[in-house]
Amino acid sequence: MRPIAQPHHHAGHSGHTGHPGHTGRRPGDSGAHDAILLAARLEFGESGYDGATIRAIAARAVVDPALVHHYFGSKEQLFEAAVELSVSPAAFLPAILAGDRERLGEQIVERFLTVWEEPHNRPVFMAMLRSVISNEQAADLVRRLLVKEVFGSLAVALGVPDAELRATLAGSQFIGLALIRYVGRVEPLASADVGTVAVAVGPTIQRYLTGEIG
Repeated sequence: MRPIAQPHHHAGHSGHTGHPGHTGRRPGDSGAHDAILLAARLEFGESGYDGATIRAIAARAVVDPALVHHYFGSKEQLFEAAVELSVSPAAFLPAILAGDRERLGEQIVERFLTVWEEPHNRPVFMAMLRSVISNEQAADLVRRLLVKEVFGSLAVALGVPDAELRATLAGSQFIGLALIRYVGRVEPLASADVGTVAVAVGPTIQRYLTGEIG
């Protein structure tokens, strides 16, 4: 990852720039910083990674483009900050693992869609999805989040063989589901309630994670 434009504002930071307290901002800077993040999520969500520009994001946030570079450095770093979630998806895995292992897939789908349905999360996920189909760097970030952090961790915790393959299969299923439901808005899937989709898709995720795949 390229160095940011103002390194002294990010001292001690290890890669993510999304959370206040991690960026070393001066008091009073949070308004512009947060406005840029929100604008970036909306712009990436509407235009994807390749279509979004620093200039368009700055205009949306009503700031000078130089201020975007000041806080986030490059477009790549701004994207990474924009799609960083307030709560890691991996955080809910212990609760799922502690539940009924026979309904593991259904529980994961239900939790996944419930998080999607929350209005404050939607711009983040839309930014991910629209970007994953158009840009390799964005796709790599989403793969790392879903496949490695979520399903990779889950497959390892389950102690199943072919954990990496299983994680990839499950992650691809979720990306496809989200693209059809939220980006393409293909009916009747787009309007189906969360419970219905969880019951329908859950067994597929269950098989990917614990069943026969050979």
